[in-house]
Amino acid sequence: MNGPHDLGGEHGLGPVNPEPEAEEAIFHEDWERRAFAVTVACGLLGQWNIDESRYARERQHPVDYLRHSYYENWMAGLERLIVEKGMVSAEELENGHAAAPAVGYDVPDADGAMRILSSGGPTRMQDDRAAGFKVGDKVRVTHDNPLTHTRAPRYTHGRLGTIDRLHGVHVFADANAQGRRDGEHLYSVRFEPDALWGHSHSGPDPVYVDMWEPYLERV
Repeated sequence: MNGPHDLGGEHGLGPVNPEPEAEEAIFHEDWERRAFAVTVACGLLGQWNIDESRYARERQHPVDYLRHSYYENWMAGLERLIVEKGMVSAEELENGHAAAPAVGYDVPDADGAMRILSSGGPTRMQDDRAAGFKVGDKVRVTHDNPLTHTRAPRYTHGRLGTIDRLHGVHVFADANAQGRRDGEHLYSVRFEPDALWGHSHSGPDPVYVDMWEPYLERV
């Protein structure tokens, strides 16, 4: 979906001036630490996947998304998910009190939580279907504007690139955000700077973007 979470390459937003990574605090306020902890803890209950969580944050009103800080957006997404998944009611969320004990959830202990976190979230799928493209193929990113979650950056839409690497079949994020664990071939696509930003921005460094096969069409 086109939204305030995908502003790369947009005009009129000014330069990006990030804090140096070595100097930036992991958490700027103590509440951010708690927001991170409660989001991860709820995620360990297995009621949603990472793409559903991203999509939940994206579905805020654009004004809210832009005025919120990073972890405020995390909390907005978490609140949406726990209501949509029936874990709490909107009334319980509003007043901060549970109407009844929560039952039916497999809550890991500390060791179980560490095992889940250390195992990561592998997305590679065993699938012997043939890839639609090979290294060196010229491709164009489709100019779709889906209303749901997508991992195709808006600044690549309609742009020409070259297949640089085949990653095999991986969980397709667009479907996964809808709760469907479908797989599609994933590629590293090389874009020359002028293909993305115009001739006035040609430079020595290409941009590599991992893109699933449904995003691409042969040139």
